[in-house]
Amino acid sequence: MAAYIIAMVNVHDTEKYKRYMALASQACQEHGGTYLARGGDKEIVEGSFPGDRVVILSFESIEKAREFYHGATYQAGKQERAGAADFNMMIVDGV
Repeated sequence: MAAYIIAMVNVHDTEKYKRYMALASQACQEHGGTYLARGGDKEIVEGSFPGDRVVILSFESIEKAREFYHGATYQAGKQERAGAADFNMMIVDGV
């Protein structure tokens, strides 16, 4: 069953965040993920959301999504991102 990673982000340091994005993209590719949304235009139709930037990734399973997140490449990217953005992320099982 598919699984998704959803992140809500507020970027404060664009240059530092670009280094994170490169490593996150590499990690996504390493674990067979696909970007479904990556900071495009959004329209909030109800409530509020904790970020200006929305990122959605798709993986073939929740295990693959977890492997992406816990993998060495993504964790290196997470270190690069430190202080560059406020970041909220979750893994969601598909239906």
